[in-house]
Amino acid sequence: MIRAVIFDLDGVIVDTAHYHYIAWKRLASELGITLTLQHNELLKGVSRMHSLEIILNLGNIRLPQAEKEALADKKNKWFMEYIESIRPEEIFPGVKELLVNCRKQNLKTALASSSKNAPRVIELLGIAHLFDTMVDGTMITHSKPDPEIFLLAAKKLDVEPGKCLVFEDAEAGVEAALAAGMKCVGVGSAGQLNKANIIVKQTADFDLAKINSIL
Repeated sequence: MIRAVIFDLDGVIVDTAHYHYIAWKRLASELGITLTLQHNELLKGVSRMHSLEIILNLGNIRLPQAEKEALADKKNKWFMEYIESIRPEEIFPGVKELLVNCRKQNLKTALASSSKNAPRVIELLGIAHLFDTMVDGTMITHSKPDPEIFLLAAKKLDVEPGKCLVFEDAEAGVEAALAAGMKCVGVGSAGQLNKANIIVKQTADFDLAKINSIL
């Protein structure tokens, strides 16, 4: 039986990806690079430094590590300024209810986001109390599609990976969940997330009563 549910943040619980995009677009513009929404799809589910590398590659720009770290810090400063305006009303419809129902069914819950700012976002959304544990980008060495983040979440929950169900909206996240030996609900496009065990248009579309049928 599934004993734990692990949630990604961006695109699953709330659209912080929009704030990331604004910050990355601003940085890219300073570098003379036009960052489109299509390019932004490549940044979903990956670490900050990996995202920066993708953007630099778009402009064929090579920089020393120290300069890259300074740029990543600048982007994060802007992002932090943007998300301070985030409010509980921005949680996707039905997601808070899904989290509450997970608790009612004695399912452990975890947040697993590559974002180093995930705990602050969850705090601003007012739902930190609905998670048994959180794993963010400060706790891992390898970003998705490496399974490290999900394996660490399972370890912190004290649940075997095979008894965990992950909600993910990015291809890299789906691959990471499967590599961890977990089942995965893909949230979004069937074409992009076809490796997931089940695909829903929105997180709250998942029928929690059928959670074990996914096995």
